Amino acid sequence: MKKTLNILIILSLNLFISCGEDTVDLVGLGTITGRVVEVNNFNPIENAKVTLSPTSNTVFTDADGYFIMQDVEAGEYSVSAKKEGFLTKFEAATVTADLEVNVIFEMEIETALNRPPTTPELVTPESGAIDQELSVELIWTSTDPEGDPITYRVEIQNDYNNDIVRVENLTDTTYVVSNLRYGTKYFWQVAATDNINAEVLSTVSNFTTKSDPDNRYFYVQKDVSTGNNVIFSINYNESTGDPENTVQLTTNNQNSWRPRKNQASNLIAFLRTANNETHLFTMNQNGSNIQQVTAAVPITGFDLNEIDFAWSSNGDRLIYPHYDKLYVINKDGSGLQQIYQTADGSYITECDWSNDGSMIALKTNDITGYNVSIFTIDMSGNILTTVLSGVTGAAGGLNISVDNKLLLFTYDISGYESPDNRQLDTHIFVYEFLTTLVTDVSVNKPAGTNDLDPRFSPNEADIIFVNTSNDGISEKTIYKVDLASGNIITPLFSNAAMPDWE
Repeated sequence: MKKTLNILIILSLNLFISCGEDTVDLVGLGTITGRVVEVNNFNPIENAKVTLSPTSNTVFTDADGYFIMQDVEAGEYSVSAKKEGFLTKFEAATVTADLEVNVIFEMEIETALNRPPTTPELVTPESGAIDQELSVELIWTSTDPEGDPITYRVEIQNDYNNDIVRVENLTDTTYVVSNLRYGTKYFWQVAATDNINAEVLSTVSNFTTKSDPDNRYFYVQKDVSTGNNVIFSINYNESTGDPENTVQLTTNNQNSWRPRKNQASNLIAFLRTANNETHLFTMNQNGSNIQQVTAAVPITGFDLNEIDFAWSSNGDRLIYPHYDKLYVINKDGSGLQQIYQTADGSYITECDWSNDGSMIALKTNDITGYNVSIFTIDMSGNILTTVLSGVTGAAGGLNISVDNKLLLFTYDISGYESPDNRQLDTHIFVYEFLTTLVTDVSVNKPAGTNDLDPRFSPNEADIIFVNTSNDGISEKTIYKVDLASGNIITPLFSNAAMPDWE
């Protein structure tokens, strides 16, 4: 009887202990909710993978970035959010039975911790360098901490105008900048980017090109891309027979032509289109300090490519035509005054002013460009000498010798006239005022060509001029001819027109 009772007590105790262990293990279930957004703008991130650790429970966010994990046992967890293009984010979560815990993930883009390149260091030329050539190699250094590819942008400015040269998408740390101007200070800066972070800018460095080479020749060349005339200066090496030190004086985006250098003022006067008119401008020999001279009365008449003007010998004034009138103006734009008007209303197309200021040579023509006359007047407007009149065909190219003894001019001896003013056989002539003798300088000119725009050399032993085919579209070449013999003809510059030699 006692043994049976002991067995029952033991069985009851085991049952009680077993029931007690089941009650301790059941800790309860809770819920994790949350949202995944971008860190700065809080835009929702869809399809982000949210994982619960140490379990492997995983859910994905909806279109609004929300997620929910249900029936999560109460306890401490680490919750992660992953999405391609973003840095993985971890948050702690404590789950309590029958309660909901909310977790917010603010995710950063994958490159958020990426560092930008180092500030570019400008190596060559050293800042403040002088006497640089007209082509300069710019050298700089920069590195990227993560080894990301770096692209560079170089900006170059100068101290004579507002032009900015930008060179982008460079992968090398060198760049050669060419076609610089003499005697000009340049400023340059480099920007580096890894295409992840914002650009990093270097300091600004500067260098100065060598002084002007004192070029003595000037000419005009037509820019192919813009169609504008561009003025250049150049020298000619008599020993080697080669052009040298070519300098572009005016920009391609403005139409500039007919350069005329004055030694006394050391300025170059030229024509330029401004506000749909043609005006006189001046500039320094290196093309800097461009100043407009005329304003109220522009230069105009028959064929702006034929129109010419002239300096006074001391460089304080200029004369220029306006239809049938001739004006004089100070080089600073003041003192505008009409000094001559044609009696028959013919247009003044070309003019030249004698070295002593006593005489002006004029070429006039009618509205078609023909019925030409070449004559000289004194400063009171009285006609002194008639050189050419009563002929058919085109003429021009006036230049008075320094001693007032000779006058250069051109004339199309074919006498041809056409609506497009084509010239067929234009020669250069020298007129002697004392004897009225006229000498043909173009006796050796190739057939089918024209000699145009003659100018005396500084010592007046030679003449420079343009020779080109009479088709009106072929390339123009500047030549030099010995005035005494007329036989020694030297080609100087190709693809060039409107020469001046001072």
